[in-house]
Amino acid sequence: MAQDLSTVFLRRQEKKKQQRELKAMYREALAANGEYQLISKELEELKNKKKQLEKNIKADFKEEFDKLEGLKLNIASDNQLLSDLALLEFSQGKLRRLIDENKVEYEPIFTVHFKKA
Repeated sequence: MAQDLSTVFLRRQEKKKQQRELKAMYREALAANGEYQLISKELEELKNKKKQLEKNIKADFKEEFDKLEGLKLNIASDNQLLSDLALLEFSQGKLRRLIDENKVEYEPIFTVHFKKA
């Protein structure tokens, strides 16, 4: 029973629509609940206090956080390069596994995503 790409796509779209409708019903029920609203407000106040504490501590460790941001950028760059090299090797008919210092093997995984055209 082979399935058609557009049939599966349309079925998925319909399920997503149903999912959105159910989530909207749930959000409406939460919005109508007074106790939920009160707890949400208290939670938001606590989150703001937490953010302020984090901001104060982050200011104390400014140099370390600057270094951390640099490392994040370097890691993201290396991840992109790793993906590009793996795709290049795959297109040449090679599939290489990588092994880390703990003898754990890694193999590349490729995915396909669709976006609106």
